[in-house]
Amino acid sequence: MNIAITNGLLLMPPAFRGGLATWSRTDGTPGSPTWGTADNAALVPADQDFGTCLEVMKQQTTTSIRFMGETPIIPGVYLRVSARIKAVAGALCSARIAGWAGSGSRARVTGLVDVGPTVPLTTYGDVVEISAIVGIGSRRGVDMAWGTGPVYGHFGLDLVGANGGAFRIESIRIEDVTSAFIPSLIDWVDVRDFGARGDGVTNDRAAFIAADQAANGGSILVPEGTFFISGDLGISSPIRFRGTIRTPDSTRVSFLQSFDFPTYADAFGSETLGMKKALQALFGYTDHVSLDLCGRRVDLDEPLVVGALAPDLTGFSNRRVICNGSISAKAGLAWDTGRWTSTGTYDPAQPLRLANVANVAAIEVGSRVIGPGVGREVYVNARDIAARTLTLSQPLHGGAGTRGYSFERYRYMFDFSGVEVSRLNFVDLDLNCEGVASGIMLPPKGEMIALRDCYLTKPRDRGITSIGRGCQDMLVDRCQFLSNEMDLPAQQRTTVAINVNANDVKMRDNRFVRFAHFMVANGGGHIISGNHWFQGDGSGDGLRYAGLVLTRPNVQTTINGNYIDNASIEWTNEHSEQPNFTGNEYSFGGLTINGNTCLCSNTAPWFTWLTIKPYGTGHFIHGLTVTSNVFKALYGDVDRIERVDTSVADLNYNNMRNLQFEGNTFNGVKSYVSNPLMLQHNQTSTSTSWTLPVIEGLPFKGWAKSVQSVIAETAITNAAGARVDTAPWVQTEIGTTKRQLRLNWPSAVRGRVTVYARMDRPQ
Repeated sequence: MNIAITNGLLLMPPAFRGGLATWSRTDGTPGSPTWGTADNAALVPADQDFGTCLEVMKQQTTTSIRFMGETPIIPGVYLRVSARIKAVAGALCSARIAGWAGSGSRARVTGLVDVGPTVPLTTYGDVVEISAIVGIGSRRGVDMAWGTGPVYGHFGLDLVGANGGAFRIESIRIEDVTSAFIPSLIDWVDVRDFGARGDGVTNDRAAFIAADQAANGGSILVPEGTFFISGDLGISSPIRFRGTIRTPDSTRVSFLQSFDFPTYADAFGSETLGMKKALQALFGYTDHVSLDLCGRRVDLDEPLVVGALAPDLTGFSNRRVICNGSISAKAGLAWDTGRWTSTGTYDPAQPLRLANVANVAAIEVGSRVIGPGVGREVYVNARDIAARTLTLSQPLHGGAGTRGYSFERYRYMFDFSGVEVSRLNFVDLDLNCEGVASGIMLPPKGEMIALRDCYLTKPRDRGITSIGRGCQDMLVDRCQFLSNEMDLPAQQRTTVAINVNANDVKMRDNRFVRFAHFMVANGGGHIISGNHWFQGDGSGDGLRYAGLVLTRPNVQTTINGNYIDNASIEWTNEHSEQPNFTGNEYSFGGLTINGNTCLCSNTAPWFTWLTIKPYGTGHFIHGLTVTSNVFKALYGDVDRIERVDTSVADLNYNNMRNLQFEGNTFNGVKSYVSNPLMLQHNQTSTSTSWTLPVIEGLPFKGWAKSVQSVIAETAITNAAGARVDTAPWVQTEIGTTKRQLRLNWPSAVRGRVTVYARMDRPQ
């Protein structure tokens, strides 16, 4: 920096040969006496050392020479005032640079150091240079640190000490020496000063390392240019970019003190590439825990395929967090779905393998499998090209055989299909799929992946996809999932918000809007609590489909405190290689549905909130609790709250065990459903055999398997009206539907009774 150049300021005082009228004998202020009228000073025209110079006969203890011009004092600018002097004759003395500090009101600023170091003149004829540095800042090397009070100064020199000597003085110089203070004024180093070329070809890695070592607590500047880095690089100092860097794909670059998305975007000159390299560093260095987007929006031109960035990733001991920003997919060919058709042979004895797959090399890991006998959300978990086999995320229910299959590979903003990841958190993110991309593909292996306080908006095909066991212990809390199919009728929607294959998933306090399904869940031990999922549309008497699909018969799952809106819970065994009940497995059971608000509106009357769909014969329910829920139909009643979908097979009603349907509230539902179910029967004619009507209110229209109690509400009387003190014995499973009961009395009687009937038996 040089203000004489950059600001056009004239700092240098005029030479003495131009006259002495601008040089004061005191403080330099206007009106002070000048050397132009002094009788003890004269110009010497041709001194052998100085040329034209001023000669002064010292007559006062402090003899002052001050330039009467106002030299500006500017923040950040440091001035060096200097002069060369020599003793000619008489008594010797000392010399020093001195000044007078003036404020904006032209008053003297007192209390300042206004003189420089005092230098003795010891020998006649020796040229001695005196100097002092003046500026606002109190820095090492500054002789007169004046602070912010003064705005200008009058500078010159003092002769101090004995009088009677003669001294010659060369013209006084005032220079901008700010550049000498730059290393202390700024806390950064430039990589070019350490050999970086920035030509995009030369490997500048060594220069970056040297700059990092030299920064010594300061930061690093990467100026304009393209700096090629080959070989992993870790920078410990803060770093900022005006230029960019370029690296091979395999080179990891870690900015340990500047680890955030904006720095990587600036470093690589691209938001997509910057995000890739930041993720590469996040998963490649133990020093990094969180990648902060700093509230920035990231525009992605292509998927973030983590397997390509960190191919050796097999997990990490500490969690990793991606947080605080918005990521948007921008349309382009990179998001196009991959599609293939092939044939393969399935054998239930190897339930997760598809063998003899034609063109297996073309089918990508992560592809969804579509075809006869394939349940929902079955994906290719791995492939063996040499063996022509595909490993599947779930078994197929279609049985053994060679069949044709289709494969669709969706493109995800975050694609972890090629790595093993655990303890990865997505926090405070907006994932804007824009109908262009899907959201997150989980790794084939891993656990404890979490989403918290995120928005996942308009996924093209899928929100979060599990192709293996990477969903184990997954947590999804306080997130919003907004479909790309809002305006479509329910029956035309195809997008799925989430699928899981492993156990112990927690879905809490989320909101899902108008997907085909909000979750397709295999595995067990899930807790689904406090969510709101709704899938209605504007159609009158519209169709409604499953919001939650459970594909394991014995799920050990709790569904508690949710708002289930125009959607159902569908419970199947479609992910079973042997869909028929074999006797050595658990059938449908382990499900608790408690305290939910269940609503539907403008829907077909056969809609139900709970549907069981067995994909094989012989299954039954062994452990189901449906309590304290509210079921409400608006703008048209529905027939009942639950049913069995018998399109493939029906349940075995003879084996029903341990069903609790109690304490529920029904509005706009024609059939009150409970187990046990209270029935009232009024026998108006005397008979020894009272046959009750077909019971509609037992869950799933189950058989009348048992009776808990028979209570007489009136006196039991004979034909003569006399009271008969007797009790009936009960026959169950009466009639062709087996949904009737018969009370048998010792004699013909009549009266009114209350019967508590069940469609199951205790263990």
